[in-house]
Amino acid sequence: MSERASESRDVTPVLITEAAPSYDEQFAARKRKYMLMMGLRFPCLILAGIFYHTWWLALGFIVLSVPLPWMAVLIANDRPPRKSEKMSGYQREAKAIESRGHQVIDGG
Repeated sequence: MSERASESRDVTPVLITEAAPSYDEQFAARKRKYMLMMGLRFPCLILAGIFYHTWWLALGFIVLSVPLPWMAVLIANDRPPRKSEKMSGYQREAKAIESRGHQVIDGG
């Protein structure tokens, strides 16, 4: 293979399966979401302290920070839904059994 062709070729792996992410990957993603949401609570409380002269803005930051832990726990404990698996197997036509009478040969 020439040097020019190897440089232009994309070396990123190609996804060839529809398998769900591993449990470790799902847990890491949920943990990141939890940490982000809980990390937003502290700045909301700091901003409420900074804007204490404007009571309605400070109250808004406090009200915003109250449901964050509850929502963070709900999101962190929720796994993504499972994909519905549709089987694409071979379906053959059903054949009916003949209904006419058959000749019986008695060997006796």
